[in-house]
Amino acid sequence: MATPDSLALFTGLGLSENKARETLKNAALSTQLREAATQAQRTLGSAIDKATGTLLYGLASRLRDTRRLSFLVSYIANKKIHTELQLSAALEYVRSHPLDPIDTEDFEQECGVNVVLTPEQIEEAVEATINRHRSQLLVERYHFNMGLLMGEARAALKWADGKMIKHEVDMQVLHLLGPKMEADLEKKPKAAKARLEDTHRKTAKDVVENGEVAGQTLSLMEQLRGEALKFHKPGENYKTPGYVTTPYTMDLLRQHLEITGGQVRTRFPPEPNGILHIGHAKAINFNFGYAKANNGICFLRFDDTNPEKEEAKFFTAIYDMVTWLGYTPYKVTYASDYFDQLYAWAVELIHRGQAYVCHQRVEELKGHNSLPSPWRERPIEESLLLFEAMRKGKFAEGEATLRMKLVMEDGKMDPVAYRVKYTPHHRTGDKWCIYPTYDYTHCLCDSIEHITHSLCTKEFQARRSSYFWLCNALDVYCPVQWEYGRLNLHYAVVSKRKILQLVAAGAVRDWDDPRLFTLTALRRRGFPPEAINNFCARVGVTVAQTTMEPHLLEACVRDVLNNTAPRAMAVLEPLKVVITNFPAPKPLDIQVPNFPADETKGFHQVPFASTVFIERTDFKEESEPGYKRLALGQPVGLRHTGYVIELQHVVKGSSGCVECLEVTCRRADSGEKPKAFIHWVSQPLVCEIRLYERLFQHKNPEDPVEVPGGFLSDLNPASLQVVEGALVDRSVVLAKSFDKFQFERLGYFSVDPDSQQGQLVFNRTVTLKEDPGKV
Repeated sequence: MATPDSLALFTGLGLSENKARETLKNAALSTQLREAATQAQRTLGSAIDKATGTLLYGLASRLRDTRRLSFLVSYIANKKIHTELQLSAALEYVRSHPLDPIDTEDFEQECGVNVVLTPEQIEEAVEATINRHRSQLLVERYHFNMGLLMGEARAALKWADGKMIKHEVDMQVLHLLGPKMEADLEKKPKAAKARLEDTHRKTAKDVVENGEVAGQTLSLMEQLRGEALKFHKPGENYKTPGYVTTPYTMDLLRQHLEITGGQVRTRFPPEPNGILHIGHAKAINFNFGYAKANNGICFLRFDDTNPEKEEAKFFTAIYDMVTWLGYTPYKVTYASDYFDQLYAWAVELIHRGQAYVCHQRVEELKGHNSLPSPWRERPIEESLLLFEAMRKGKFAEGEATLRMKLVMEDGKMDPVAYRVKYTPHHRTGDKWCIYPTYDYTHCLCDSIEHITHSLCTKEFQARRSSYFWLCNALDVYCPVQWEYGRLNLHYAVVSKRKILQLVAAGAVRDWDDPRLFTLTALRRRGFPPEAINNFCARVGVTVAQTTMEPHLLEACVRDVLNNTAPRAMAVLEPLKVVITNFPAPKPLDIQVPNFPADETKGFHQVPFASTVFIERTDFKEESEPGYKRLALGQPVGLRHTGYVIELQHVVKGSSGCVECLEVTCRRADSGEKPKAFIHWVSQPLVCEIRLYERLFQHKNPEDPVEVPGGFLSDLNPASLQVVEGALVDRSVVLAKSFDKFQFERLGYFSVDPDSQQGQLVFNRTVTLKEDPGKV
């Protein structure tokens, strides 16, 4: 509960009342801020101004080594550290110099203490920056990127006040260019923007396996090598912002380097309770790719700590998807490999007074404002006996947990380390009836495997404090957790629970239904792994959560399939055409290039007989303005044959529906060139073709504002169209599951595993163009 004194103290620092109340919910932060404010008041002998209060809050919320609190507060209170830039430098300095005593002279030099920059120095630095870009400024005027000027000026004046630099930049630009004119207020011309987008499109085209994009200005590998400049080097964990050091840290890091030889080590740690989705593809590319880009290794570690939800099929599917994307794990490990060690460490944690057995129920522990445990201070020996009793099966599920004594960054107190579960484990059988939680297991498994960079998505940032705390509480090697933004897609649902609801409702067939964005579904639909890796490269290594449009992923698919999917011809809605003057007594063999743009990639042969089938939409009884295909008086060419056909007679059934066309043919070079050439099949195979559209009608089907009825009410009734009786040319007769083709003028298609001998099934992967209406 917030006391009036504490609330007044925090609002006196410049915090809003809401912010002050939120701060008071976090016991660790509020204690540290209270100490900082009290010391500053004593030093100043008066009220704390807002600028100082902001710095004190920044210090209290970001400082992990509490030994340095008093030292840094004195610098802030005495105005020796008076900017955010200086505070960041000071925090970095104490993190990277954990040993006593601090060299104050070196500290002050590194943090810009007593550095005085005159207005004249700022003016000169800004003037020099503007002169370097003067010609471009005069051309682009106010369309020029002013942030570039700010950045260069700040680099020259490291400790200058940012507001003063911005003011000087604004004044000198105004003096050079004069006031803004009407043209300066207009947006940049679209042509320039289009050229830029075209450049991006071209540079992202050439894809090679394992996530590396050849010919791209910044491939994923290059981006990840760039990240190495931001991430710590192996063994220099202590230089990372937020990393917590202890008197044992440096010795543990030296031992770590002896074991790893300074090698980068990452891990991809999925839970084997569901199928991987498109967001996991980014995680796989990031973890395996970062290791590969820096000559390191990556483990595939299954976080198998919840036997109730784990199934053998998920282990297999996850491994298959990792290798399908082109990566080979250095080693496949399981959290259960370490159950004995994890249990021994839990006992040690109790011995050290850092964990206790608690009997609060699950519902009492939910949320961030749960009641403090009445068993938090129970005697160590009592907790040891009770934990042993938990292991021996003397408690029912939910009657006892082992909890750790810490406050997490989101304010949650004492996370659970172990709970009772009477479910046999797929690997350890009935050996255990207690299982560790993610919060307990994850960092310790990273420590055991000597992971250098524990890369995880942004939602785990709130667990970073428990990550560092637990390793340090046990005095074991502590890796560094780095967070990156999740990758999401519009028009998609990827949560395991909701996919199961879709399956149960009959909206999709299973986890690999091609309308989903699980990796198994994308493979079944025909998405090449190179395209998914390329998409991850285009998204980039982002810290912010990214929600992309599906058509951007589809564009990557087209880029790959255009160069890898051989051409064939198929007809979805066949119309029979009889050539009454066919030029040969038997069918002709037509050589069709696999890739018309590059005939060096070979040819395939298709028969051309007196009876062919064309798309019903390629015929109209009477032509109309703009129509270029077959009609009375309007001949068309048949692709690859060298022949043109001309309509002579329309045969209709009793219902008036067109059943057959009778045509004559001539050589294409013997007369006027037709307006269009259409695809066709002759002596074809009958097949089934499945055409897919978006599963949901709205961009955000899980958003209750956008879709008040819930995601199940947003299903697109036209998301699947099954075309039975489609015809395809005989060149695909030996096609196997997942083989891919471009059906000319229709799109890219992949052979579905439902195919049987003599009955091929094709899934449409993507259309030929983003807008099907342009085809």
